[in-house]
Amino acid sequence: MREQSCFHCGLTIEQNEEIDFDDKKFCCTGCKTVYEIFSINDLTSYYDFEKSPGATPQDIRGKYDFLENETILAKVLEFQEGNTSIVSLNIPHIHCSSCIWILENLNRLQPGISTSQVNFHEKKVRITFNSDVVCLKEIVYLLSSIGYEPYISLENYGSAKAKVDRSLTYKLGVAFFCFGNIMLLSFPEYFEMKEFWLDSYKPFFRLLIFLLALPTFLYSASGYYVSAYHSIRTRMLNIDIPIALGIVVMFIRSTYDMLMDHGPGFFDSLASLIFFMLLGKMFQIKTYSFLSFERDFKSYFPIAVTKINKDASEENVAIYDVLKGDRLLIRNQELIPVDGILISESAEIDYSFVTGEAVPITKKSGDKVFAGGKQIGKVIEMEVLHSVSQSYLTQLWSNEIFQKKVDQKHKTITDAISRYFTPILLLIAFAGFGYWIFIDANTAFNVFTAVLIVACPCALALTAPFTFGNILRILGKKKFYLKNAVVIEQLAKVDTIVFDKTGTITTNKKSNIMYEGNAISNSDIILIKNVLRGSNHPLSRMLYDFLPETKRINIEEFQEITGKGILATVDGKEIKIGSGQFVNDIVADGLEIEKTALHIKIGEIYFGKFTFQNQYREGLEKLFANLSKDYKIKVLSGDNDGERSNLEAILPKGTELVFNQKPEQKLEYIKKLQEKGQNVMMVGDGLNDAGALAQSNVGISISENVNVFSPACDAILDATEFSRFNYFLKLSHKAILIIKMSFGLSLLYNVVGLVFAVTGNLLPLVAAIIMPLSTITIVSFVTFMSNYFSNRNLE
Repeated sequence: MREQSCFHCGLTIEQNEEIDFDDKKFCCTGCKTVYEIFSINDLTSYYDFEKSPGATPQDIRGKYDFLENETILAKVLEFQEGNTSIVSLNIPHIHCSSCIWILENLNRLQPGISTSQVNFHEKKVRITFNSDVVCLKEIVYLLSSIGYEPYISLENYGSAKAKVDRSLTYKLGVAFFCFGNIMLLSFPEYFEMKEFWLDSYKPFFRLLIFLLALPTFLYSASGYYVSAYHSIRTRMLNIDIPIALGIVVMFIRSTYDMLMDHGPGFFDSLASLIFFMLLGKMFQIKTYSFLSFERDFKSYFPIAVTKINKDASEENVAIYDVLKGDRLLIRNQELIPVDGILISESAEIDYSFVTGEAVPITKKSGDKVFAGGKQIGKVIEMEVLHSVSQSYLTQLWSNEIFQKKVDQKHKTITDAISRYFTPILLLIAFAGFGYWIFIDANTAFNVFTAVLIVACPCALALTAPFTFGNILRILGKKKFYLKNAVVIEQLAKVDTIVFDKTGTITTNKKSNIMYEGNAISNSDIILIKNVLRGSNHPLSRMLYDFLPETKRINIEEFQEITGKGILATVDGKEIKIGSGQFVNDIVADGLEIEKTALHIKIGEIYFGKFTFQNQYREGLEKLFANLSKDYKIKVLSGDNDGERSNLEAILPKGTELVFNQKPEQKLEYIKKLQEKGQNVMMVGDGLNDAGALAQSNVGISISENVNVFSPACDAILDATEFSRFNYFLKLSHKAILIIKMSFGLSLLYNVVGLVFAVTGNLLPLVAAIIMPLSTITIVSFVTFMSNYFSNRNLE
């Protein structure tokens, strides 16, 4: 039988669960409802842009009640004057043209919304609405009902709008405007035509050219002067010194030529030079501005929480208003925002956000619960011990040792080249000037100017930004997001790779499940499947998804005993699913403790158990085999060593495995490797890896969803691309090779040009024409080579 796909979301429809409506098939009532909403409002064009573009809406009843609080609402809104309000909401599900189209037509779904604009790059929608007609809570519920639930966190609360630095954009715009107009006005000068009107107005045109060159020289190129000044002050010669000197000499020489009527000068080349260099900087910045890498706890905490008052009434309060002694209500799947004492009888808390481990921890009344845990199952009550700013999670995140340190000693490849290039170039220029000054003063000045212009290291300066910028763009398309261009150079120096285990080389999305025990009949499978259906425990959900689809039957009695298991009755038959001791009074021995299992008992018969083992990421064995050829591989884990034998079977021989590691121990482990002279890359996934990621030379965070979580790191890798890790590392080596090749090409230009310049056979005008040509050649070369290597099989 051919698999059916849902018309709305595209997911495969399970057997006996398809819903037929309007000659179309849907996987659930939610998808059908969204289709109905679009149909009623004549918005079915949504499905014309993309095939199956939608997402299944989730039940969010009560989740956004805090938006009724006027104090919180005022902090969330961008603008509020009279009945006009504006809000920007983060919509993680935005992914295609259909999403943009429907979100920009919200006014047809909800009266009161006047406009809505999508920022696809940032996955945000900016909505202007009439607060007398519709409230923000209704808008959020509307978005959620059509599968576009917004992500509202503490980061949205009271945060001032970040100032955007547009100085580079302005400088680039000024340079482009001046460059274009100077070229237009200089055009007649190149032909030296003897024409009355041209000769009559030549001084006027030259004055205009000079006035247009001033903003480019003084404003657009100011960053190079500042950089050169700081470089001289710190006695660390960088490549901006000859660039700044070349620009200044070119401007002075052009001004001199114009005043002495020797020619139009080189203002057109000056403007084009500055424009191209600024364009390289802009290209690089735009490439890696896709993600925010320096996040704090505000990005992941709820904006408000339910507080229980003394009269037993409930109210939504802003998270910053929560004080010690307050009583809070935490619902299923909600994040615990503060440290406190559990008041309810028991709770199942998932601390994977902090520890990276997916198995929930059972807490009893009176136990301390820490911020960052996610409540699983029934509603619980807790008493606050510390405010948000004093909670364990906040302190862990804010701890100085967990912050990514910038390596002040790191020198880029451009800095290394300029260390020698800059003094040699200045030496040649002054030596040429010193030789010719005793022969012909005019030739001496021409030689000095020509050397600095023709050998101006603009091509050298552009090589790294354009190469790295293009590599950053390529890696970004392949879902490997680097913090900046320096990371590419650091990747190429790595010799040791340390992997976290849980959530990094294993995936939380699936698990290997094995059955040990007596054979289970189809009728018993039906019983087990239906009993599991009522549980929200992670292991129950994994086993429920693992078992085959069955018919639905009625469960007479159902009781889920926290920390033990499920007790249910069907047709008078008692069914137990849970721990060995709960199900059949089995006391786990030392080996069993290392296994995660659900035991099964139906009636008086004990059948056996389903054991859960980590599912390793696809292609892991091949990846590690390839990496072990060039790198030392090590694996750290906060788990016990129950998975040692499985890991040793799939990892290369000699791979070091270290278990039972706390966050601080992981950091110390990385530090000890570095003390041995190793250049370490750490690959982790959770906050428990943040210290090690910060300590390492290169820290890479693996994320199942790049828009949800990333500790301080140098790069974020989408988990779906984990198997291509070796490709990314080899591409970083190729990037360095491309830069070295282009440096060689640029130096060849310079050597040839310098030979003609120092002998007095190269006029400054010709040097100024050659200079932008070399720049264009280098930019074209690095772009072609980076695309060429990215398309090759580097495995």
